[in-house]
Amino acid sequence: MLSIQCGLPREVAWHGQTVTTSIFKQPVHGRIALRTLNLDGDRQSDLTVHGGRHKAVYCYPTEHYAYWAAEMPGRTLENGAFGENFTTEGLLEDSVHIGDRFAVGSAEVIVSQPRMPCYKLGIKFESGDMVRRFLASGRSGFYLAVAREGEVAASDDFRLVDREPQAVSVSEITHLYLAEEYDADDIDRVRRALTLNALPASWKVYLEEKVSRQEA
Repeated sequence: MLSIQCGLPREVAWHGQTVTTSIFKQPVHGRIALRTLNLDGDRQSDLTVHGGRHKAVYCYPTEHYAYWAAEMPGRTLENGAFGENFTTEGLLEDSVHIGDRFAVGSAEVIVSQPRMPCYKLGIKFESGDMVRRFLASGRSGFYLAVAREGEVAASDDFRLVDREPQAVSVSEITHLYLAEEYDADDIDRVRRALTLNALPASWKVYLEEKVSRQEA
């Protein structure tokens, strides 16, 4: 891990309205408590779409920053620019799987789902099409649930502890979410995904409904 960022809700102006968001993160130093719902000093603003046990921490790979620097020349992109709590290294979406359990510091975390951004990502980048660009890039990052509370620091490594037998990668789940139609391999991936304890029930319902509509 390269850095840790936290943020509390703040009000910002967007298209003539006042919006409350926690996407603006600041770096924190030293060891910090990681609890079931978030890091100490971090809090989600709209719990209807953010936060909860399955979205306690958001991770974004540092490897993606070069892509975005090329996409947005002239913009300074520091760690935490995408609202992530953990800026990671070596944990890409095609190699990280739903249900992967990692030890980090004295805590243990489980990969739960990719990020499907809301309009507040556009607020952060002052761009109405940022959500579309983010999804099209395939560079989603991923959320963690906390299996064991503990303390973490930016110097801590992620150590893989366990992987579910029917593991589906973060990038595969993102594809299944966004694809308009499924081929046979996709349907097989959905069947595997439905067996994963770490995948939230809302995702399973969504994927099941997509398969049912196509089979009908």
